[in-house]
Amino acid sequence: MELRINRRALIGLGVAAALTASSFALLRTDAGTASSHREAPMIAGDPRNDNTDVYAFVSPDRADTVTLLANWIPFQEPNGGPNFYPFDTRSRYNIKIDNDGDARPDITYQWTFRDEDRRGTSTFLYNNGPVTSLDDENLLFRQRYTLKRITRHGVRTLVSNGVVAPSDVGPASMPDYATLREQAVHGLSGGGKAFAGQADEAFFLDLRVFDLLYGGNLSEVGQDTTKGYNVNSLAVQVPAADLALRGDVRRNPVIGVWSTTDKWSPRGYTQVSRLGNPLVNEVVSPAGLKDAFNALPPAKDADVAALVKRVTDPELPKLLEAVYGIKAPATPRADLVEIFLTGVAKGNGPIAADLNSQTLNKDAGKLRPAEMLRLNMTVPPAKDPNRLGVLAGDLQGFPNGRRLGDDVVDIELQALAGAATSGKLVAALTDKVDHNDKPILRSFPYIPLPSGVAVNQR
Repeated sequence: MELRINRRALIGLGVAAALTASSFALLRTDAGTASSHREAPMIAGDPRNDNTDVYAFVSPDRADTVTLLANWIPFQEPNGGPNFYPFDTRSRYNIKIDNDGDARPDITYQWTFRDEDRRGTSTFLYNNGPVTSLDDENLLFRQRYTLKRITRHGVRTLVSNGVVAPSDVGPASMPDYATLREQAVHGLSGGGKAFAGQADEAFFLDLRVFDLLYGGNLSEVGQDTTKGYNVNSLAVQVPAADLALRGDVRRNPVIGVWSTTDKWSPRGYTQVSRLGNPLVNEVVSPAGLKDAFNALPPAKDADVAALVKRVTDPELPKLLEAVYGIKAPATPRADLVEIFLTGVAKGNGPIAADLNSQTLNKDAGKLRPAEMLRLNMTVPPAKDPNRLGVLAGDLQGFPNGRRLGDDVVDIELQALAGAATSGKLVAALTDKVDHNDKPILRSFPYIPLPSGVAVNQR
């Protein structure tokens, strides 16, 4: 199928959404910024607080556990010294879980960081010799962290003096970075694990979607824009029962997951980043909502008419029709409400499947629609994962959680074009970047080791 641009239709297409006064009041732009790879105006100047991706999946090698992983600080050039890429010591980094469907966090895993800097006025170097362990005296700058588990019953410290895997300075400085990664995996009581440190940017895509949707004729595809860059990752692996409502995975198999960053200011901590499903704020939200969306707690999503409208009447299908002639599905899009706001269940909308809505939890109350990544923890790991996830019959893949190998760009393009209800894929509708350039690791935290080659040398 050859797709050609219809420039006249594109010029005539109205794509701006008006904000009502009440909606704008709920979306206070002074309170927050955005996440997902610098896609909002304000967060572009604050990369240490920019939350780029969230992953949630049943651990492939420990099927009774769930791995939650979130990334920050996008587009890290491997040779970005001398300061490299530390976490912000004045921020709180959170992964939040809603297991009863009220759109409020029932469990929060929260990381805070502190610097250990021995350079003083004597050197500019990150290290002054080869670093072979996390406590190596040659490592002059390191970060330590505290990890807490917060519930309505109280706060429990899981890790009090964890060491962050450092930025990978290079092979002369860190000849065996895999060992440093391994040492940075911290065991938790009850059989869990935690990690904080640098990693390869596992999100793969061609970002030229913003040039009139891949050049207007799909000629600008096949280039992994994030190839070679690194991120900072935070991850926990815990028994599924630790996340399930009332600790009962069989009765209450579904959780909702999102991450946030709380930044310190004279007014106290303020949420400046929020991320659940990939690309929501990047592609679904218009420019006028991007900064404000990430200050909003999920419990208020359903109150913002302008935000809900961007799901029920999204912009991208109209652009696909204008540019490529792919007919946009009829609105309102109840299928997208299921994918992004309620989870997929037979009682929620037109997608005829019980998959990942908290309405499937027998002990849950009334569901409040909210944007978050939802995972059914009873779906076992796929023996042969398919990059297109649920659309290809692989029920462990996105939008049922998100694995590191899920091709979320292609999945969301197809879903926005109507594939979740029609069952039909548009073969040409792809960015032709099907996988990351580095393989997923077989053990926690699974995300590949950081790249050590300058991006402009690739």
